[in-house]
Amino acid sequence: MSRSTSQSASPSPSEAADPLALFHPATAAWFRNTLGEPTTPQRLGWPAIARGESCLILAPTGSGKTLTAFLWCLDRLLFRSTPDPSVGSRIVYISPLKALAVDVERNLQVPLAGIAEISRRSGISFRSPDIAIRTGDTPQTERSRFRRHPADILITTPESLYLLLTSESASALRTVDTVIVDEIHALVPTKRGAHLALSLERLEAIAVHPLQRIGLSATQRPLEEVALFLGGYGSSPDSPAPRPVTIVNAAEPKRLQLKVELPVEDLPLESAPAPTDGSPAKRVSIWTTIPPRLLRILRSRRSTLIFVNNRRTAERLAGALNDLAQEPLARAHHGSLAAAQRSEIEEQLKRGQIRAVVATSSLELGIDMGAIDLVIQIESPPSVASGMQRIGRAGHRVGVVSEGIIFPKYRADLIACAAVTRAMHEGLVEATAILRNPLDVLAQQIVAIVAHPPQLTRPRLRGEPPGEPVISVDDLHALVRRAASFASLSRAALENVLDLLAGRYPSEEFSELRPRITWDRITNFLTPRQGAKSLAILNAGTIPDRGLYGVFLSGERKKPVRVGELDEEMVFESRVGEIFLLGASAWRIDEITHDRVLVSPAPGRPGKMPFWHGDLAGRPLEFGRRIGALVRELRSLPPNAAISRLVREHDLDTQAAENLLTFINDQANVTTVVPDDRTIVIERIRDDLGDWRVCVLTPFGNRIHTPWAMAAAAQIQAAGGPHVETMSTDDGFVLRFPDVDRPPEAALLLPDPAVVQDLVVR
Repeated sequence: MSRSTSQSASPSPSEAADPLALFHPATAAWFRNTLGEPTTPQRLGWPAIARGESCLILAPTGSGKTLTAFLWCLDRLLFRSTPDPSVGSRIVYISPLKALAVDVERNLQVPLAGIAEISRRSGISFRSPDIAIRTGDTPQTERSRFRRHPADILITTPESLYLLLTSESASALRTVDTVIVDEIHALVPTKRGAHLALSLERLEAIAVHPLQRIGLSATQRPLEEVALFLGGYGSSPDSPAPRPVTIVNAAEPKRLQLKVELPVEDLPLESAPAPTDGSPAKRVSIWTTIPPRLLRILRSRRSTLIFVNNRRTAERLAGALNDLAQEPLARAHHGSLAAAQRSEIEEQLKRGQIRAVVATSSLELGIDMGAIDLVIQIESPPSVASGMQRIGRAGHRVGVVSEGIIFPKYRADLIACAAVTRAMHEGLVEATAILRNPLDVLAQQIVAIVAHPPQLTRPRLRGEPPGEPVISVDDLHALVRRAASFASLSRAALENVLDLLAGRYPSEEFSELRPRITWDRITNFLTPRQGAKSLAILNAGTIPDRGLYGVFLSGERKKPVRVGELDEEMVFESRVGEIFLLGASAWRIDEITHDRVLVSPAPGRPGKMPFWHGDLAGRPLEFGRRIGALVRELRSLPPNAAISRLVREHDLDTQAAENLLTFINDQANVTTVVPDDRTIVIERIRDDLGDWRVCVLTPFGNRIHTPWAMAAAAQIQAAGGPHVETMSTDDGFVLRFPDVDRPPEAALLLPDPAVVQDLVVR
């Protein structure tokens, strides 16, 4: 199967000389008067977009990627077409974040108003396009209005696009000719991306014209893989080939001013909270030193973004800063806050009402946060790409230096910080791979497709039920395989999923599950069972790993006011009357029901910190190898040369560099060797209870260590050993062996790669 038909953009000499000549004079005049000269992605991207080509645009943050994608669309809607406004939408913009969608809608009003004003002054006729937003927060009145009068431009999310395609509103999307996918790198390797890829093929199947697809990102590699995800495959049943996608590589080295700063003179071995029982700490906890240092920085700046790697730390740090400042200086921002809360926090920072926002990845993508002076990262970012996205929030304009400070939390983290800064300067983001054949996503989309099948452009087949449109297994297989995530899906795998959905289960254990579709194996047509459409609509989006309880304000209201959400385990441990923090605000629990927590504000009251499980995806293997290579290279250098390299090339000050080398030397003094990209270290010790613990140390990250620990534990049990407890982190994993006299042989911890998958599945 061909991998890709992507090609690089190459504008003609006249287009390269003045790309604004492609536009209507009013549009070109507005751009020159307001923004001046086009940026690199605009010069390279507009000619390809104007030719109707699907495009993947890679450009730094703040370089005008979104306007690159939209300006030709706006120009076309304003001056070059006058369709009946009741017919349907023309442009669909898909954002992975609801807040980003709201930002884009607001930012589109500026060019629309500016071009309209120039046109009115010049006596030029134009038609102002309508814009609609459809996300999970869109009021019902707005949704009803869209069904009656579809907007020219629809701004939505992957989940809401799926819902529209599974409802009567799908007819409003038949006129769509352009789809813009923003921050596409955040979707490609995930189940959410696979879900969107199928939705795009469903949209392509009902659209009157082939879709022009435009993907935008600042951090993506390899471009050919992302282009394949964006374009998908053509409809030729015999030899499906990737749809052509033009790659606009406007990447420029991002100018970064980075500093890795120690919160204490001597970092601890691991991140740990300060003692709460009054006993003296052996080392100064970073949590007693980071907030005062941050407070001094915040008071010297106008607006600062502080990034952390999990929601609990965001709440904890925002609360600590406010307690220390004795005023509401910072707010916590993360995905477990309601959209209204997040919007309020973003506006408070823009208006200068607070000095800082402590955020997780919820602000990592291109949300407009106004002018950010500085970005602070607590702990090494999860990946190089994440680090570049986060630090790039500072000075979010073309050519402006992005300033960032990274505070490591413990000594092993210091190595990761040193590795990530060098990679960020060099722009070495991790490679992205398309997630292949996630069958749970496929099952969900099949129910939606069968419940609301597209009007396929083919003659009615013999045996096809009359009336409502239906879909055959052949058509379904062809449709699904056009999505890059499912291009390799075999007919056998598809039929296994259809068996499951139609009620043919592998054992009686599944007999209580209700079939969702009917599969007529004689005619090979699929029809929905009663309630299938409601099920598809009520279960939009990919399946969460854990249950979450919604947090709502108490009291009788026409519409419940959502505050955020809490992890189910925290809710089980909470009681009515307790105070907890969410968004750095205090809330009192008034009632706990089977699916939600009702609260009332408790300003100024101390409360417990919330927690959420499964916050971190784990370090990418590529980043882990980079960390290991740095350790190996530093060990080969004399101490002075190693310190000089860390200061010169990795943005550490001398004290941080000395801490890093001390950590590596301490490890070498105990075990002689140090874990790196070519060396795995296995340590065996007895704990306080006398039980053996075995530590396997590598820099390869939790995505490797968790399944590795599971496979090792399974292999130990298969060999007649005891049931072992496991714990894994980005720096290795630990196995605890209760009631054994001798530690296990190292070979049991290193299973044969050929049997690892079977061990993990078992």
